[in-house]
Amino acid sequence: MQSAPLPVRVAITAIVLFFAVFAGYHLWSYYMSDPWTRDGRVSADVVQVAPDVSGLVVQVSVVDNQYVQAGDPLFTIDVERFRLALDEATANADSRKTQMDQLERDAARKRGLRDNAVSAAAREQANTGAAAAAAAYREALAALAVAKLDLERTTVRAPVNGFVTNLKLRRGDYGHTGTPLLALVDADSFHINGYFEETKLPRIHDGDQVSIHLMGVGKTLAGHVVGVASAIADRELASSDNLLANVNPTFSWVRLAQRIPVRIVIDKVPEGVRLAAGQTATVTVLSAVKS
Repeated sequence: MQSAPLPVRVAITAIVLFFAVFAGYHLWSYYMSDPWTRDGRVSADVVQVAPDVSGLVVQVSVVDNQYVQAGDPLFTIDVERFRLALDEATANADSRKTQMDQLERDAARKRGLRDNAVSAAAREQANTGAAAAAAAYREALAALAVAKLDLERTTVRAPVNGFVTNLKLRRGDYGHTGTPLLALVDADSFHINGYFEETKLPRIHDGDQVSIHLMGVGKTLAGHVVGVASAIADRELASSDNLLANVNPTFSWVRLAQRIPVRIVIDKVPEGVRLAAGQTATVTVLSAVKS
């Protein structure tokens, strides 16, 4: 069989070589320069819900993984002590008001008498007593308002729309003021943290459209870049006992590109896709939004 002429073979070899270089260049650009990463994570704000008053938990109104709306009851602290405190504050306010009214009447009566009927000192003393009684009444009203607030806050409500997660709270547990008893994942705060190599950051800008692929999910999510982290920890620098810089004396000749967090807002979640903080995502930054 006669082989192809030399010019034809050279032309075929050149074409193959051209496409190989072309494909290699684009693969290099895709993996080394194009702004994409497999190192993305779904993130969300977690609200640690703590009671504002201390007491026994008498009712848990939610179950694990339940979706709740802002204002829905989560759990209830025993109210009896706070009802008694409200009754006490109410009685104290009533007593202070009665005393204030009596002293104000006395002061008004002394102010209406002639100078020869009451001394200036007695009139001043009456006015001072009335003013002190009015201040004591205002203090009692403030204590009454606090008692009402404490009673109201025995029912702990969801501060945001979200999902109850890892619920360990049980009826009979004791809740301390300010100590978290329940974790709530804010359903309106889901976003993506993409960890991009520093060599790719020059091609990432605020507002750039982003394509998001979650591991194990066939549908694509859409989003856009809202910010790039301004700092990450320097592992080569540490503090010493005398507050001087403690610099690592060794140097690695193989320098890996640092990964910088890029925050991405999710614009649209396809129907049927449920997000969970911690999911792995592949993020590809597309062209910037035109103004």
